Amino acid sequence: MTQGPRGSLIRLLSFLVPAAAALAMWAAWLGWDQHRDVRPDGTESGPYAAWQVIGLLLTLLPAVYWAASRHGAAGAVLGTTAGLTGAAYYDWSDDASGLFVIGVGLVMLGSLAVTAVVCALVRAAGRRGRRP
Repeated sequence: MTQGPRGSLIRLLSFLVPAAAALAMWAAWLGWDQHRDVRPDGTESGPYAAWQVIGLLLTLLPAVYWAASRHGAAGAVLGTTAGLTGAAYYDWSDDASGLFVIGVGLVMLGSLAVTAVVCALVRAAGRRGRRP
């Protein structure tokens, strides 16, 4: 691991870049869609479509890869989780029922699990590439 101020900066950036990317990508993919869709039978869905969530996940992959490949797997996991959790909280906190907290908790747990798996795969692929 890199020591000194440069190493601290790299560790900080490995947290901040995924966190900022998660906030920005949430706003770009999900932040603008606030209305539920009413189907012909009267049931509601949404407000997000599957393509929006898939787009969010795919556009977060480069930031997670960047952070994980630079010895910042913990920063990548925690930064992405913090960014998505903060964005979900901000976006959903106007819910009067208070049930948004459950959704925010699920976003936190899901993003923590998925980014941990992605970072483990990135790190494993990096180690495999360095073998003679």
